[in-house]
Amino acid sequence: MVRRREEALPGQRPERRLTSIEGGRGAERGVERGAERDVERDVEPDVERRGPQEAAAGAVVGREQARMWHVVLSVAGAATPLPELRTALEKLAHDHSFFLTARYATDHAEVRYWEEARDLHDAAAIALRLWGEHKASAKLPAWEIVGLEVVDRPTYHQRVAEGFGDPPPQLGGVHPY
Repeated sequence: MVRRREEALPGQRPERRLTSIEGGRGAERGVERGAERDVERDVEPDVERRGPQEAAAGAVVGREQARMWHVVLSVAGAATPLPELRTALEKLAHDHSFFLTARYATDHAEVRYWEEARDLHDAAAIALRLWGEHKASAKLPAWEIVGLEVVDRPTYHQRVAEGFGDPPPQLGGVHPY
């Protein structure tokens, strides 16, 4: 597996980096000991790992670019008073930089937002942590995640253009179903 850059992606806080995969936690591999000097080497894939056509064609080796992923996170649990739930979801919207919209009822909610990540696995892992990480700070209910959809930007726009996966009826903000 190719090592990743040690710093966070543009627009993200360093603590949002994944820790469950290789390259996710720089401290374990010695960032404090001066691994910054190795950043350029770390982001380039090994020549042996590239295919013969890529190596022969002189494929450009560079930094991995973060991509935007559309995320729909569905949560459900015990009934919660609507005013408290609305306040908690509004706090989540304020805390999360790419928040689009949330719809809610007393016992379930759906949060739609954009996530910036290197690949699908990173985007899904961040999405799965979102509710738990903000549970205390936003005073979210102790609900479980019951659904997750993560699609890349072109797929999202293709779905909307074809009439599937319509955008939410009220884009932006927190609204009841």
